Order: sequence, then C-alpha cells, then structure tokens
Amino acid sequence: MVTGVDRIVIAVPQLECAVAEYQLLLGCEPLPAVANPTAPTGCCFDLNNTLVELIPRGDAARIAGLVFALAAADAPPAVLANGRGLDLRLAGDSATAARRAGGAPAGMCVDHLVLRTADAGACIDLFAGELGIRLALDRDVPQWGGRMLFFRTGKLTLEVIEPVADKPSRDAFWGIAYRCYDLELTRRQLTGRGVAVSAIRQGRKPGTRVMTVKSHCLDIPTLLLEAVPT
Repeated sequence: MVTGVDRIVIAVPQLECAVAEYQLLLGCEPLPAVANPTAPTGCCFDLNNTLVELIPRGDAARIAGLVFALAAADAPPAVLANGRGLDLRLAGDSATAARRAGGAPAGMCVDHLVLRTADAGACIDLFAGELGIRLALDRDVPQWGGRMLFFRTGKLTLEVIEPVADKPSRDAFWGIAYRCYDLELTRRQLTGRGVAVSAIRQGRKPGTRVMTVKSHCLDIPTLLLEAVPT
C-alpha cells in the first residue's frame, strides 16, 4: 500500500550547479542521496513531506520520476512498470528516514506536482486503481486547459491535467509547487538571496495566494503557495 511520495527525482545536466541553485531556493542544505547502487549519485533536500532528489542525467533539467513510499518500511526498491511511460518506483522509507535524522528540513513543503497526460482515464487506472492513491477530485475546467485530476497521498497532491487541445505525445511531469507559511517573509528571504520571483497574487484555488519563481528553479515551472487563514 502506498503511503506517500518518498522522493521526487529531478534529473539535471550539472549536479553541482543545480544543488547550488536549490540551496538558495529552498533555504536548506542537502542531505546525502538515498543509497541506490544502480542509479547515479545525487543530492537530496528534505521538504518535510517528501524529499527532492537531484541526480546527474541528460542535457536539460526535468522532473524525471517519483518514488512512492510503501507501508512496509523495509520493502526493497522496485520499478513500477506502467503503460504511461513514467519512471515510477516503489520502496520502503527506512533509508530515507535514516538520512533525515541528521539534517534540517526546508521551511516549506511540496504542495503539488503537475503531470500532463493524453489520457486521464488511464491515469485513474494507474494511480487510484493500481496504487490505491485517493482520487480527491475529478473535474473538467476548460478555462484552465481541460480535465483535471487531483490525487492525494502523504500530504502531497499529484495534479494531472489532460488538455483539451495540444495533448502531449507522452505523459510527463511538468511543474512543482511548494507551500510556505508566510509568503511575504519567503519573498523577502528569496530576493535577499538573489532569487527572482513575481509579485504575489491570488491563486486559482480559493483561499490561496501564490508567486512564480523566475530563477534558481532549473527552468522547471515552479510556484510558491500560501494558504490564507479564513
């Protein structure tokens, strides 16, 4: 049974430069990468509800895949074959928990990931049917691009979009949103570290405010979000 997202894997062409950018964006030091003898050595950042792992691979930065946490903490890592062509893996979280013990997490967490697909129904079969992840919402929102699915696990949302037009030739993770607790303070801290961000604006979801990250995000669409108290 899937209990959450153990880590989000981001492939980068130059690891050292990517780590330096994310240190400024996230405001924390990296942890050692999760041990995996079959994968390149990278660096992990603790985002409280998951890890973001940077690994050296390819010519352009991209969200390469997800590792889902299993209820059995010591479950061995396994590749999840799927018809969507996504890099999905399953693993117990004991190794991740051990690495977190000696580090300090970021002052924010991952709110949601965005996945673009050509077949929302197939994604429901995969994430809800096969993995047992709760489908919290399924709705058509033409003004936002098409059909949107919201899967919820481990205090993190996977937002799946099937566009009305220009459907992708293959499914791919597109962007990431981080939740912070004081958007004005976060904005001051980021600009003080040289990170470019947009002005604060109202979010699409009622009761939220957001700002777009314009630098130090590895050219991955990145949003910062705050829930406004009601």
